[in-house]
Amino acid sequence: MPAAGIPGIGDPAPVFELPNQYGETVRSADLAGAPAVLMFYPFAFSRVCSGELEELAGLQPHFKAAGARLLAISCDPKYSLRAWALEKGWEFDLLSDFWPHGEAASRYGVFDESRGMALRASFVLDASGTVRQVLRSSADEPRRAEDYLAALSALAAGERN
Repeated sequence: MPAAGIPGIGDPAPVFELPNQYGETVRSADLAGAPAVLMFYPFAFSRVCSGELEELAGLQPHFKAAGARLLAISCDPKYSLRAWALEKGWEFDLLSDFWPHGEAASRYGVFDESRGMALRASFVLDASGTVRQVLRSSADEPRRAEDYLAALSALAAGERN
């Protein structure tokens, strides 16, 4: 079962501190002042996750245009994430929630403790670290690229107001 307490629209994003695929520490505080998308996914190298992240890699120009940073988070070790990113040529951060296992996913209410994995959920944060949208799908179904594009567009419109 997933952990309770999924942050909702208008809630402050829970804090985290995780290593990326190169062992560099990325903190939620590092995101201050710019929008971000925290994309939790179950497993590196899996079919659905590979396809989903490949699609997001193709959307990087849209993320950059919105000034948003993409952070993909799983419970895989950073060494697996590095191998995967290098194999695919991805330049965005893959964050390892490996130890303490699933701590960040738990804070976001998307850790499946019985399976030891993050559920498929994305949190779209504005520049102040407030949750503006939550995108979810089942473990065997990718989130839709159109939903990310709409979320980025809404972020950009909100920033202009």
